[in-house]
Amino acid sequence: MRGDVHECCGARAHRSPTAAIAAFDRLLVALDAGRGGVVEIAGDPGSGKTRLADSLAERASERGVGVTRHRIGARRSGEGHGEPVRALLATWFDSRPSADTVPAGQPRGTGDREPHVVFLDDFHHGAPTLADELARLIGSDTDTPRLLVLAHRPRQLHPTLLELLEEGHGSRRVTRIEPLAHDVAAVTAMVAARTPTGGGSEHDEADLGTQLHAASDGNPLYTRMLLAADWDPGLWPERPGQDTQALLREAKPLLREIAELSQRARTALSSAAVLGTEGGPSFRAEDVTRVGELSLDEGYEALAELERADLVRRVDWNGALTFRHPLVGHVAHAHTGLALRIRAHQRALTLVTERGGSPAARAGHAEHLIGTDPTRVTGILAAGAHDIAPRRPAIAAHWLRLALECPPDPADAPSSPRVALRIARSRALTAANRPVEARALAHEVLGLRQDTLTLEQSLQAHAVCAEAERRLGRHEEATAVVGAALDRLPRPLPAPLPIEAVELITAHGLAHVLRGTHDQARDLLREAAHVPGQADPTQRAVLRVLAALCDTHTGHLDEAAREITHCARFVDALPDTEANRTPELLALLGSAELYLERFPAAVRHLRRHPADDELGAQRPVLLHRRLALAIAEQWTGRLEPAQRHAREAEQLARTLGAHPAATLAQAIRVTSLIWSGGSGHATSALAELHDAIRLPTPGHSWWATSTTGLLAQAQLLVGDPAGCRRTLLEGGGGEDLSAVRPFTRPLQLSLLAQATLECGDHDEAGRLVGTARDAARRLGLPVQRAYAQCAEARLKAAERSHGASAALFASAAETFRGAGMPVQYAWTLVSGAGVREESHGRAAALGDLDTAEATARVAGAHLVLEQAARARAGLTDDPRPDGGLAGLSDREREVCRLAMTGLRSRQMAERLFLSPRTVETHLSRIYRKLGVSSRAALAAYLHQAGEAF
Repeated sequence: MRGDVHECCGARAHRSPTAAIAAFDRLLVALDAGRGGVVEIAGDPGSGKTRLADSLAERASERGVGVTRHRIGARRSGEGHGEPVRALLATWFDSRPSADTVPAGQPRGTGDREPHVVFLDDFHHGAPTLADELARLIGSDTDTPRLLVLAHRPRQLHPTLLELLEEGHGSRRVTRIEPLAHDVAAVTAMVAARTPTGGGSEHDEADLGTQLHAASDGNPLYTRMLLAADWDPGLWPERPGQDTQALLREAKPLLREIAELSQRARTALSSAAVLGTEGGPSFRAEDVTRVGELSLDEGYEALAELERADLVRRVDWNGALTFRHPLVGHVAHAHTGLALRIRAHQRALTLVTERGGSPAARAGHAEHLIGTDPTRVTGILAAGAHDIAPRRPAIAAHWLRLALECPPDPADAPSSPRVALRIARSRALTAANRPVEARALAHEVLGLRQDTLTLEQSLQAHAVCAEAERRLGRHEEATAVVGAALDRLPRPLPAPLPIEAVELITAHGLAHVLRGTHDQARDLLREAAHVPGQADPTQRAVLRVLAALCDTHTGHLDEAAREITHCARFVDALPDTEANRTPELLALLGSAELYLERFPAAVRHLRRHPADDELGAQRPVLLHRRLALAIAEQWTGRLEPAQRHAREAEQLARTLGAHPAATLAQAIRVTSLIWSGGSGHATSALAELHDAIRLPTPGHSWWATSTTGLLAQAQLLVGDPAGCRRTLLEGGGGEDLSAVRPFTRPLQLSLLAQATLECGDHDEAGRLVGTARDAARRLGLPVQRAYAQCAEARLKAAERSHGASAALFASAAETFRGAGMPVQYAWTLVSGAGVREESHGRAAALGDLDTAEATARVAGAHLVLEQAARARAGLTDDPRPDGGLAGLSDREREVCRLAMTGLRSRQMAERLFLSPRTVETHLSRIYRKLGVSSRAALAAYLHQAGEAF
């Protein structure tokens, strides 16, 4: 074959549909010219090789090129076919006409030299004896108007043939075209196409598409199979979905592979499916032989055949095997006859029990044996659900449903076991994000006669019901349910406190924390946290942290600080396994530390949190962790991670139906984007946030007031002080922002003061600055005090008290720097550059701007860099040689002309489309340049200048 045919295609593989078609078209053009070639379509099973070959064959036919398709069938011996493929390749050379046999004047490509494309599907079944013909074909430099297309699975192709194709690809004598796997967008589109109208939001579909893409590895066949099976991410990989029959209908290509196996190999595959779908994806040869009742030799030979067929693959050198994809095991399991499957699971359960396997591993086999021994199976399923619930709540809920469907043991009392199963299933359903079902089941238990429930069961049922109500956003109902149960607790609380009471009081605290009614939970939490004789110190720590969190929201910061210090020491001494047992402890502790401005400790505890995939049932905890991390990253100047965590929190909140949390996460993301993107992103980001909020929800909840503060800050950053003021007044509870939590009230009062000042109301701004200063002093939090100082510095600048203003800006900046808030530090330096110049000279102001720009550059805060550039341009240049009026800028001359008319600063600002503060800044510079100290002196100077001005 000529190398120049492949030069046009390059040595790389063509992975996109457009590139593949373009490469094939170039080969067809060469074919018309009498030059053939070899094309390799390589890919795993289900990757779309056949579909791609169909498209290429149709392309050739449209151009009038002859097409022949051959499929090489598998042989159970594993040797593959040599004939008639060898004969086909031989004719490639034997039928080649010599140059002098073409009649004179006859066009090339006619007669015996008609262009032709031959497709060999499943070339991986070809025998190694084809190597000579293939090598001869690839290495030939003769002209033959035939194009050979070889479709194969690289893992199953004989090494000799694979090496030849690899060498041909490297030398550009073989063109490789790879089927394109689905990307996340394609899988998401498939999810959306199957979702009924109104069945889910774009966020839900995107989240499900991402998870489905990961489950299918982007393989088109596997994606279709999982969608057909009604795939549930909560059940994967233990279950492919709810619709097994639809799965088998879509799995026809895989079933054909299984049908080509020997009977012994099919038995081994079914046994491996029984072992590999429960308790982990891997299995061992000796276990397969025992479950399949094969001899050891038979088992090894059968597994060798499965490995050659690439249905199973080696995991390690110790003999562990796994399926090439979990769907292979699921299809083999579903395709196995019922009787054979039951017997195999019985043997597997015996094997796992003998080896001391986990309760979850035993339950995975027991669920297939419900009809054989329901009493024994019920106990195994319940134990397995308890074992797996923290990690896989959807599987736990499935097993508990099966256990409840089993007939009860007549020897059991009428209350305890079945009630316990219902409560456990309700808890698992809530954790699996199925709160509607969980609530219904909990209400069934609460509807039972009270004399059939123990106190512990009643408390547990109320706790799980309250959690389900909370997940549904029904916080009033959640609080009422918890209150009804709390009425049954003796007061004062008994010592030691029963674990059910701890669970209930924790649910009570969480409900009030989420509602923002921290004051209503504080006293009970503090009492429960200090009941003597508490058996579980970790649970006590959870209560203490919750109580401290309520203290921060109610303004009792000294008490909160003492409790958080104690709990932080306790948590730092815990081993990871113990700390991760109650992940809410780390999330709540990190949140409280953020409010107390202990940023390094907060980040440390939040990052110590269990990995996201380990939380399973703790998705609300994961939401709080992501929100807290997003806030911590933004405050400490890591803007890109802040946006990432906020985006993750937003998606999770929407999945959980926690819309206020989703809006808060969106506000964190948008403000981080404004800081990092600058004016280029400000308008679109703010518009997105406005559309999401449409004014905070009534009632001034903690979620709403937090979102209000971020929206107001964003409006002020983009130059909309009137909008900032309106947002704070409407969402913060009035002029004194009474609805805002104490630990952030000085910040929001400072924002309101700055916005009011820029709107021209100097007196009201002064009152707000005083209120912010007093609130910060009472709190004793340095960062909140620094925000109040910034507001006061702006007020002093407007009063032309440049020295006092510069001192306040410098003090605030140093506080932000010491707290590890680089973006706010740089922003404060830039904000004070003007008064710094007035009080300390141009060099000092330039030094501050240099520091601010260097800090902002490291943090990626482009908004600060933009503002610094404006401030640098606004600094006074060195005096011009002629001095006086010649040193004024054009804008300063405009201000002078208006000042001569007697207009006030606010009126001048309206004429010039500036803020009053900017006008005052221009006047201060004019005074310094002209050597005057008041408006009267300025007017006299200008009248004296006369026509010169």
